[in-house]
Amino acid sequence: MRRADRLFQIVQYLRGGRLVRARQLSEWLEVSERTIYRDVADLQASGVPIEGAAGVGYIMRDGYDLPPLMFTRDEIVALLAGARLIRAWGGAAMARAAEEAMIKIDAVIPDKMRVRQNEIEIHAFAPEMTPEVRELIDCLEMAADVRKRLSVSYRDGKGEGSARIIRPLGLWFWGKVWTLVAWCELRQDFRMFRLDRMFDVEETGDTFRPEPGKTLKDFYRAMEREGHGRPDA
Repeated sequence: MRRADRLFQIVQYLRGGRLVRARQLSEWLEVSERTIYRDVADLQASGVPIEGAAGVGYIMRDGYDLPPLMFTRDEIVALLAGARLIRAWGGAAMARAAEEAMIKIDAVIPDKMRVRQNEIEIHAFAPEMTPEVRELIDCLEMAADVRKRLSVSYRDGKGEGSARIIRPLGLWFWGKVWTLVAWCELRQDFRMFRLDRMFDVEETGDTFRPEPGKTLKDFYRAMEREGHGRPDA
């Protein structure tokens, strides 16, 4: 869980004027009590009216609420269009998150705007997104997030196959085609792998650390210098 999400959850748990101990918060959020102490101190410093102390418990005074989310119609159109595209073309976890996002958007906008968003005729359909493709997207997204080295078999545009050990860095969507940006240990260079040409994707059992010249930022800089992406061979 990201720290920003954890701080938000702490505020949610303290709603209603109830006393909550740091130990309980640490169990709910699966972090150490020391982390809770630091998070609460930061919330207090930012103006959140939390009272209490370590070893006693925390309580939030009534009347405090997070600023409401207010969207213009154009912003709602953009959010819903993006969520619907991800629901159609993303991985299974992405699709579920997009569905939840749309529910939350619907919950916070005024009634007048809610009627308008139901009239937004922007939709996306992707019958080729099979459960297997969605599972692969989730697998690669997770591997890039936690820096898991992967073993993959890949078939290039000429149909020639090769075995690769790669460091997944990020996913790009080109409109019906997903690609994985990765550092290829076979080529000792960045490569963009089309997901529809990847098979036998497996974790190697180890992770990798960011190294100078092999990060996603380095890839972007290389693209800017060359004016285009790297080949996938």
